[in-house]
Amino acid sequence: MSSTATKHVAIIGGGILGVSTAVHLLREGASVTLLTERGLASEATGRSLSWLNSAGERSTPYHQLRLAGVDRYRTLFAADPGREWLQFGGGLMWNAEGQRETTEARHAFEKSVGYDSKLLAPERIAAFTPGIDAGAVPENAIFNPGEGWVSLPDLVDFLMEEFHERGGRLVLNAGKSAVVVDGGRAVGVETAAGETYDADAVLVACGAATPAVVAPLGVDIPNGSPVSMLVLTKPVEHSVRAVMNTPRAAVRPNPGSTFALDHDWYEEHITEHADGSFSIPEDVVQELADEASKLIAGNPELKPGSWKIGYKPIPGDGEPVLGELGQVPGCFVAFTHSGATLGLVVGELLAGEILTGDSHPMLATFRPGRFS
Repeated sequence: MSSTATKHVAIIGGGILGVSTAVHLLREGASVTLLTERGLASEATGRSLSWLNSAGERSTPYHQLRLAGVDRYRTLFAADPGREWLQFGGGLMWNAEGQRETTEARHAFEKSVGYDSKLLAPERIAAFTPGIDAGAVPENAIFNPGEGWVSLPDLVDFLMEEFHERGGRLVLNAGKSAVVVDGGRAVGVETAAGETYDADAVLVACGAATPAVVAPLGVDIPNGSPVSMLVLTKPVEHSVRAVMNTPRAAVRPNPGSTFALDHDWYEEHITEHADGSFSIPEDVVQELADEASKLIAGNPELKPGSWKIGYKPIPGDGEPVLGELGQVPGCFVAFTHSGATLGLVVGELLAGEILTGDSHPMLATFRPGRFS
């Protein structure tokens, strides 16, 4: 369409969904202003396990969107398999002892939808993926060869190079921005300091804060976001390639011979302070590292190098919230638990919707209007 050359879009949020959509818009000839509360990747994108998958059981539309999401990463990976921040080494999961039937049922479901899934006895794991201590697996495990992982801060840096080359405008440290509405339609963004940026369309893609940003517009999006932590270890020699999801630790390789670790059992140990910051006892962080060590061949000592705590974006019903607000034309939202897996494909599809006005069928069940 000819008008895309002048269509201006303002995006609130410097995480993977905002950055990806911005780059896809710029590729199609739009002009883009990207506003961040603080820095780029400063919230959930900077502390995501970012496991690329559609494992387990979920709604069919969500599964299909996630498969498309993984596919876009495959294309990016194929362009340069040597990138240390995007790798496909598969995923390995197991349940606690006594859950053999649960694991077998998950495997059967994955097979039923054509998802690549191997049910392995512990002694067979080494034949499929290196570096795992099979003694940590109580009964059986599922290996999904097609899965991978991405370091989202590195991906954001990569995409922002193109953002700047294509003339995008970046506004850092804008504080809490608000959508400006005129005549019932979104017409721009106002920063905390009162600066305004006019736009033909606005995208709100600020993770767990998204429901709070659209609430003043009379839009209710239930927020189920829990507090979570991502730990990056100090470098350690290892040969692990798979992302591991286990009863006491989730682990993935990370650039620089480090590991990224998370889980949910320690949520009760996290304290939220009046200024919005979070803290956790260092011995709890070390306990997570110790749990991760048990999963790795040779049980190397893992030392936490850094950790970040904050809200993990999860909509109230668990399904993504994507697309235009029915009550406020011109205002779009992107709010999902699977920001990593969906980051590239959702940016592509939302950019198309914003520029053409045509609704993409793959996003039909994820509209924000389902809550009203």
